[in-house]
Amino acid sequence: MSAAVMLCLARATVFAVVCLGLGVLGHLLGGGSVSPHVAVLAAGIALAAALPVTGRERGMAVVLPLLAGVQAVLHVVFSTAPLITPLAGTAGTHAHSELVPGLGMVVTHGWAMVLSALWLSRGEAALWATLRRLAVRLLPVVFVLLAHPPPRLGRARDRAPAPRRPAPLRHTVIGRAPPRFTAA
Repeated sequence: MSAAVMLCLARATVFAVVCLGLGVLGHLLGGGSVSPHVAVLAAGIALAAALPVTGRERGMAVVLPLLAGVQAVLHVVFSTAPLITPLAGTAGTHAHSELVPGLGMVVTHGWAMVLSALWLSRGEAALWATLRRLAVRLLPVVFVLLAHPPPRLGRARDRAPAPRRPAPLRHTVIGRAPPRFTAA
């Protein structure tokens, strides 16, 4: 997997986790229940919705409508899931199961979406600013390494032997003083 694909997948996963957390929390606070298999389905929906837009930096103008759309879809999924597959030990419906939400729910969802979209778009801006700073810092290092690759270190037997140094003569006198004169 390439680094670009990993980055896109990581960004889509963050978006899906925020959407799922927001949807499940709102649904539970509204009196509903969410089974694990419905939560996995909702995470897949949010991830599939986010993947196509993760190719480049996105601002509030893209994040907020995407978040609103995914929250609407998750609201429908969470509201109709107990009707389609009733959970063991629970009634098929609950107070949050209307497909058309009331004014309080719309306002609550609206505030939560705007705050989450602000958080996601600011996180997106911080991520791209960090990546740009890293590129500015690391590109000169990469260019230097490409221009001057480090020397190849071969195996010991592939290298030529070091030249032999002559052994110092045992009976030589090394000195810088003038020779001594002896009286004969």
